[in-house]
Amino acid sequence: MVRLQLLFGLTAVSAALICSSPAHATGDKANGRTLVYTCNGCHGVPGTNNAYPQYPVPKIVGQNEQYLISALHEYKSGDRTHPTMMAQAQSLSEQEIQDIAAYLSSIASK
Repeated sequence: MVRLQLLFGLTAVSAALICSSPAHATGDKANGRTLVYTCNGCHGVPGTNNAYPQYPVPKIVGQNEQYLISALHEYKSGDRTHPTMMAQAQSLSEQEIQDIAAYLSSIASK
C-alpha cells in the first residue's frame, strides 16, 4: 500500500511539473530580423571562409530554430569555443536569442 501511495504521489508531482512548465517560448521574428545585422557580416556573405584555420562559415538561414538556440547558448556558456561567436552570444539576452532563432529559422534556405 505504501508503494502504491508513493507511486501515486510521484505521478501526481510529475504531472504537476509538466502542467506548470512554461510553454516553449516563441521569438519575435520582426525583432530577430533587426538583430541579425551583425550575423550577416559573416554568415550572410556567400563563400565566406574563416581566415585561420580555414573552414567555411556555416549557413544559418533556414537552420532549425532549436539548433540555433542551443548553439547560441553553448557559445554564451563557453561550451562551444569561437572567439567571435562567444563575444556575440555574450551580448544577447535570452529573448534576443529566441528572436534571432525564430527569424533565421523562418527563412527558406537557398
